[in-house]
Amino acid sequence: MNATTRAQTQFKINDLIAKRWSPYAYSDRMVEPDDLRSLFEAARWAPSSYNEQPWRYIVATRDEPEEFARLLSCLTERNQEWAQAAPVLAIGVVKKNFARDGRPNRHAGHDLGLASENLCLEATSRGILVHQMAGILPDRVRELYDLPEDVEALTGIAIGYYGDPSTLSEARQRSDSKRRPRRPLAETVFTGRWGKSAGFLT
Repeated sequence: MNATTRAQTQFKINDLIAKRWSPYAYSDRMVEPDDLRSLFEAARWAPSSYNEQPWRYIVATRDEPEEFARLLSCLTERNQEWAQAAPVLAIGVVKKNFARDGRPNRHAGHDLGLASENLCLEATSRGILVHQMAGILPDRVRELYDLPEDVEALTGIAIGYYGDPSTLSEARQRSDSKRRPRRPLAETVFTGRWGKSAGFLT
């Protein structure tokens, strides 16, 4: 974490949010089981529609090489290149239907995102870094982990400590050292009609 990767915010926010970022370079330092338990406990306490808690995580650590290699193979090749260095990998999955009545839960992906952000912030508070990925192979996850029909793999997650960026490709090194741009709030928060900036922003 440095001045470049820290969020350059328009308005004051909690320091944990400002410090959270998603690196590509990971060290081989293991994440302690106590820390991992707390990260997933934080995810467990995320809000969800009807308290359905549709998220599940499949996790593998480097101290179980076969399991780690199996989960790593569920990432796209571009993500495998850097994520293989992380000490912990996970796949975020959702149950697509409500347990209460079997109807489709169109908020399941949203709720997985809330759980994973809880995990990210708990990690940040402990000096641990998390990189979430869209680049996974959902069909391979289904095959290797025998997912039920109403369960879908959505995201990949790398968890660990920052490593040596010189081990990355030049493009990845640039990504790890550049500022993290965000669209201005005036282009994000509207009032009255689409595109009209909310008055409280000025």
